[in-house]
Amino acid sequence: MVGKARIRASLFVTCLVDQLFPRVGVGVVRALRSQGVSVDFPPDQTCCGQPLFNSGFRKEAAALARRTLKSFAHSDRVVVPSGSCASMMKVFYPDLFRDDPEWGPLARDLSGRVHEFSQFMVNVLGVTDVGAAYEGRVAYHPSCHLLRELGAVDEPVSLLNGVKGLERVELPEAGVCCGFGGGFSVKHAGISEAMLKDKVDNVVGTGARAVASCDAGCLMQIGGGLSRRGADVRAVHLAEILGGVA
Repeated sequence: MVGKARIRASLFVTCLVDQLFPRVGVGVVRALRSQGVSVDFPPDQTCCGQPLFNSGFRKEAAALARRTLKSFAHSDRVVVPSGSCASMMKVFYPDLFRDDPEWGPLARDLSGRVHEFSQFMVNVLGVTDVGAAYEGRVAYHPSCHLLRELGAVDEPVSLLNGVKGLERVELPEAGVCCGFGGGFSVKHAGISEAMLKDKVDNVVGTGARAVASCDAGCLMQIGGGLSRRGADVRAVHLAEILGGVA
């Protein structure tokens, strides 16, 4: 492991965190700084281009991707509190520019420096206990891109297990999609709502005080379903718990 005092990281905050879940960004910075990480924030960052890419608009997505490549060109590491955005930058940027002699090498270089938040904490910093505390039962929902594109199975769970006072409870069918999927929830609203109902049923059935995830999109989807149900269960990001802002 690299000495903590020498680690520098840039925060890619994501659109949903920037616009709707600012406490997640605060939690990420607090958690990183608690481990001696020097955090910076490139102010010219914008959307990573994933919504356009997923909708088939590769040219338009590439324009945003090139901006991101420029914004983080000099970052030692890039920490992303989202499995989906991290997947876009780490997995799909190299594919997007695979035949581009100028941007392809830059995309592959950035890919090696991008880390989803929980993976950075566990695999780069080597920590599972950041000194956080949270009272109550918490269920964990693994988001699709985090689980399937990045292979983050154990890292979020290990971090939750390290939180003082937190009792993690197993979520039935945890790996099943919540139905958000970005544009999927708009294009296929009926299917999305049915998937969400199953997810909310399972969350409520655990008796948990909160459901945690590593993606704001899932939190928005599941949190909305819980609210409409009138369930006394909060949807919180892992970073909010670790950063003490949940």
